[in-house]
Amino acid sequence: MYPEEMVKPMRAELTEAGFQELYSAEAVETALAKEGTTLVVVNSVCGCAARNARPGAKMSLEGSKKPDHLVTVFAGVDKEAVDAARQHMFPFPPSSPSMALFKNGELVHMLERHHIEGRPAELIADNLKDAYNEFC
Repeated sequence: MYPEEMVKPMRAELTEAGFQELYSAEAVETALAKEGTTLVVVNSVCGCAARNARPGAKMSLEGSKKPDHLVTVFAGVDKEAVDAARQHMFPFPPSSPSMALFKNGELVHMLERHHIEGRPAELIADNLKDAYNEFC
């Protein structure tokens, strides 16, 4: 587990962009049961989360179409919430950072770490925007 003071600025990067933090399995279940589209970002302390994932997620919201709900869980910190979110991302293996778009609780689009690592934030944002245009 990472100390809260270490991850606080990393959490803030997404919450300041409108993401709701989820800390429990119950909160994840409630969020994914909502009608409409929900983007789940599995946040991380790694460099690719800072350089690519968080900026890409934020940039993806600049278009006209975007998810109805934005939530995030933090790998290595919010174990219960992360485990619950990852159960909904099956059959994809656990990875962080990662991003999943759900529509009415059903997984419709997934970005795993290997889709994020080494790719510019703009490319990640474009990938998400394409998913938003199709599902939102």
